[in-house]
Amino acid sequence: MLKFVPKISMLVLTAALAGGCATNADLDALRADMDAQNAKTNDTANQALDAANRAEAKASDAENAALRAARAAEEANSKLDRMFKHSMMK
Repeated sequence: MLKFVPKISMLVLTAALAGGCATNADLDALRADMDAQNAKTNDTANQALDAANRAEAKASDAENAALRAARAAEEANSKLDRMFKHSMMK
């Protein structure tokens, strides 16, 4: 029985080492998967950046429109105040 222990241990060790090692093909497949995932991630990030840039442009346009509206309202209020003062003087 003791004669078989080293032989069995050697067989188990060899099987564990052979089964646990990755081949170059496995590593190449993993690299290809990672490259594909990186490309997909980059595409998604670029799409998000484009959407953010468009949103920023729209926000800037909206801010400019709001400032123009505020100026127009201020001018209208000023004109109404002058008209009111003029009518009160009569």
